[in-house]
Amino acid sequence: MIVRPRPHWLRLIFVVRGSILRDIAPQLLLTTAFATLVTYLHGQVFLWKVPLNFVPFSLIGLTLAIFLGFRNNTSYARYWEARQLWGALLVETRTLARQALSLTDNPQDAPVLINQLTAFVHALRHQLRGTDPSADLARLLPAESCTRLAQARNKSAVLLLMMGDWMGEQRRRGHLAPALAQAMERPLGRLGAAFGGCERIASTPIPFTYSVIVHRTIYAYCVLLPFGLIDSISTMTPVIVAFIAYTFFALEALGAEIEEPFGLAANDLALDAMCWNIEDNLRESLGLTSLPPLPNAQSVIRT
Repeated sequence: MIVRPRPHWLRLIFVVRGSILRDIAPQLLLTTAFATLVTYLHGQVFLWKVPLNFVPFSLIGLTLAIFLGFRNNTSYARYWEARQLWGALLVETRTLARQALSLTDNPQDAPVLINQLTAFVHALRHQLRGTDPSADLARLLPAESCTRLAQARNKSAVLLLMMGDWMGEQRRRGHLAPALAQAMERPLGRLGAAFGGCERIASTPIPFTYSVIVHRTIYAYCVLLPFGLIDSISTMTPVIVAFIAYTFFALEALGAEIEEPFGLAANDLALDAMCWNIEDNLRESLGLTSLPPLPNAQSVIRT
């Protein structure tokens, strides 16, 4: 995810990174070239003049814009829900770290839970992206915990279980009163709920039919559009077609990108930065200030 101040209005016109332009450039250039060819031939195909005007495109364009807006709203709803879930992860990890340090009679054991919390958010990031969490787990957890996690298919779920085991052990040793253990169980349960919400978003995409309908309609519209404009705007046809095609192609590409908010695309959530922000908060609660360098130079996101 690109995190930066809004640039000057003039510079914003020429921004490329994060604008989807690179993703849609091939089809945009092809559509513009086709519109230029239609303009050169004045709307004729094999000496047959295609009898189209702008009226059907006005009707279809309105319907297409509404449908495209619905799909993008759905994609953004998934993106924003994912952001809220990761905000909840930050809040609940802070809460558990504070409780472990202030409510237990033996706060010297709190770093064990705090390291497990840190490992949990990193493991969840890797799980959502389908990457290997071994390096992060190895620097945060003891060897026996890493061995246990290496055999687990759902490492995040096992880490939740390990945190529950830690609280149970503290209660059995008399370092944590039963009422306080119940109080600590609530934020742990909310961590599990946020984890499940991220799994639901990652495993349940928008029905494929929506993408197919929008994609086919956009391309058919942009291919036929120059035939409907050539008689009214003549040589300006390629310019207008390029502008309209850019709008539709970009909105479709953006909706497809943020539909899966946990990826590595420019407009996806900055999970690396969020994980390092959480780790920074948890390490600070232990009195530690050093932090491993943030990968990919992503800016830290605050809730």
